[in-house]
Amino acid sequence: MRVVQLLTLRAGGPVDHAVDVAVGLAQRGHESHLVGPESSGTARARAAGVTWHALEMASKQDLAGGAAVARRLVALHPDVVHLQDRRAGWIGRLLGRNLRGAGLVYTLHGVADGLSDLVPGNALAAPRRRRDRWYYLDGERAVTRWSRARVVVPSAAVARFALEHVRLDPARVDVVPNGVDATRFTPTPAPEAGRPPTALWLGMLAEVKRVDVLLDAAARVPDLRLLVAGDGPLRSDVERRVVAAGLSDRVSLLGRLDDPAPVFAEADFFALTSAAENCPLALLQAMSCGLPAVATAVGGVPEVVRDGVDGLLCDVGDVAGLTAGLRTMAGDVAARTRMGSSARERILGGYTIEHCLDGLLATYARATTCAP
Repeated sequence: MRVVQLLTLRAGGPVDHAVDVAVGLAQRGHESHLVGPESSGTARARAAGVTWHALEMASKQDLAGGAAVARRLVALHPDVVHLQDRRAGWIGRLLGRNLRGAGLVYTLHGVADGLSDLVPGNALAAPRRRRDRWYYLDGERAVTRWSRARVVVPSAAVARFALEHVRLDPARVDVVPNGVDATRFTPTPAPEAGRPPTALWLGMLAEVKRVDVLLDAAARVPDLRLLVAGDGPLRSDVERRVVAAGLSDRVSLLGRLDDPAPVFAEADFFALTSAAENCPLALLQAMSCGLPAVATAVGGVPEVVRDGVDGLLCDVGDVAGLTAGLRTMAGDVAARTRMGSSARERILGGYTIEHCLDGLLATYARATTCAP
């Protein structure tokens, strides 16, 4: 098949996922294209045989960029167009009936922060806005029905949101968990003796990720070293909080990493403190590297991490619970090793990119069968 991934973002989980999918499709012999702005994954995709069309729609108001993207999609005559972020989802579904029978697939990677508590397990990450219901519920339902797109959801929790609140047709919704390249994200030799226990946090420095809770808990575990990888609107706030809490000697702010794979070798376990998630790619990457997790039990996280088996779960905003999890992971090497091995097996058993591609190709087949 000729499959086109459509992106409008430059960085983030949907971008990394789209690159992995495009590369995997090319390796399986499909004609794989990616339309979107160049990113840190462009070189890897091109080296694998993916044709990358460097086009950008920078915002919803960028009509010229949107028109250029639309023209390229039509010109490619794809069998399947896979829409990989929210703006791409709107472009592709509005254009859908002009794509000459191409199957349309949209991955719902996340829920707006103002609606996040409608997902089982998630907390409300931001105040509700008047437009949220119209744009993210009524609008999503209307544009999906009109375009006859299939919707992929990476977790059962967010699938419930799509069915119960967006009110999508269950026959057009597929749960396909995200997956990682288990050869790229693989366990490394044990760290040198004498290194302090080290936790890694990886993500966007934004309110929904609750880095404040992470730092408050880390301050209560004095033998813990913490690596914070990522960038975002709260970076300066995080920097100030680290200094004010006297954590500068134990917390390293690494900034955004073009390739996160090497940093997992520097950690003993992974921390996830979000108020809302779907099926977080950073968590899967960490587990694939043999790192157990201390994580909030939000969205699809409990579907991946079995409490006490692959990691430890706590409630959103629970500083005491998070502190206990960090302290256990930092101090109990045997438990950490056992859960890390289980985490790796968990990924190999159902969350590799190969598992994800199998699910997506089944969705693509359904989409082409029912294309408008």
